[in-house]
Amino acid sequence: RIFRAVVSCIGSDGTIYVIPVSLANELSKLMSEIQCNFKCLGLLEPYCWKKGEACVIRGSDTMWYRGKVTELGGGTLQVQYIDRGSIEKIPQCHLYPTDLYTDIPPFCIPCQLYKTVPIGNFWQQDAVDALQELLTDEEVEIHVQELPADPRGKLSISLYIDGMSVSSLMAYQKYCLVEGCQDMSKLELLEGDVPDLPLYTLPSLPVPGDIFPVRVTHLVSPKEMYICLDPSEKLKEQSAMEADANSSLALESLDEALKWCNKNVDSLPPLTNFRSEMPCLVEYNDGLWYRAKLLAVKELDPVKVLIQFVDYGNFSVVPASRLRQIPSHLLHYPVQAVRALLAGLRPPAGDKTKKRIPYCPEWSMEALWAMMECVEGKQLSASIVAVSPEVTISLYEDDQNLVHLKLIEMGFADLDE
Repeated sequence: RIFRAVVSCIGSDGTIYVIPVSLANELSKLMSEIQCNFKCLGLLEPYCWKKGEACVIRGSDTMWYRGKVTELGGGTLQVQYIDRGSIEKIPQCHLYPTDLYTDIPPFCIPCQLYKTVPIGNFWQQDAVDALQELLTDEEVEIHVQELPADPRGKLSISLYIDGMSVSSLMAYQKYCLVEGCQDMSKLELLEGDVPDLPLYTLPSLPVPGDIFPVRVTHLVSPKEMYICLDPSEKLKEQSAMEADANSSLALESLDEALKWCNKNVDSLPPLTNFRSEMPCLVEYNDGLWYRAKLLAVKELDPVKVLIQFVDYGNFSVVPASRLRQIPSHLLHYPVQAVRALLAGLRPPAGDKTKKRIPYCPEWSMEALWAMMECVEGKQLSASIVAVSPEVTISLYEDDQNLVHLKLIEMGFADLDE
């Protein structure tokens, strides 16, 4: 059975209390009736409370709620709001014993994540905090997996928020394990998440020393960039040889395959599992969908993830709604953007410019802007200086002058022999 519900509370033991959306009106009517019937301040005279006794609780919002006593102790009692699931210690003067409404079952349902085992076999406080931050007061989709043997027990469920599996996200954050599988692949298949996919492949690089046409598609710093190899005749021949190994590549280009995906994006399932380096499709600001890979979950509520567009090199933090599962045939095409370091320059000594690149503070923002002026939208040439430990290139303008010499002349970089 599948139904929509609002998460009312996360218990200290990780129990997830949900109120079915279909019961919202009924609960609202009951709450209105309780407010009409209880206009007192609470029970002021001494009273001998019993564990499990039904009562109404005057909440911090001055509303009355159905409850029951769960623990006795001095001037305060531990009570549970039976229609929300939350447990609190309350002064006795904020309670009133009553048998009214005891024939109406609680509106909230206690649940547990199906086949999800918390680290240490109980939910640690940081995991409970993460569940509270992610789920409290959010509308979710519930997939009932197992009914409890005891009617008062917990319902075993698969839980989805914004199309994302909560079990998968909690496992990704290392708060729990998925029972019976080491890498969540079984869970992914059971819950409709993407199975394990191969990673993207890198393109064939020209022979070191050869000069070839390139475009700079993304600048990280004046030293680090992503380049796209323009399809020279030699590279076209290499690509054709690679395509022969896979018939689908021989039939269409990457651009054609992406055009098909953009026309049929509504038929592509949303991404509901988030693993580092996972290939996916991401909607860019222009409304089109491009190949990308997932790098990290940055926010939980709402879910936002850091991705990199693999054919351009740029990064973005996007909501889960802008992610789709990638058709497997799109993984046969090598990525178009290659990360490269630029040879011949280093950050200038004694640079006291205040505006620095936040993630790369050895370089000034002025140096980054100057490099952008040199490369943005221009047809350039490159030659590979080294491929190990990292791809390192020399970059040339149309007149075969080295690009980095301009930055050195402007004082934004020093020559690195």
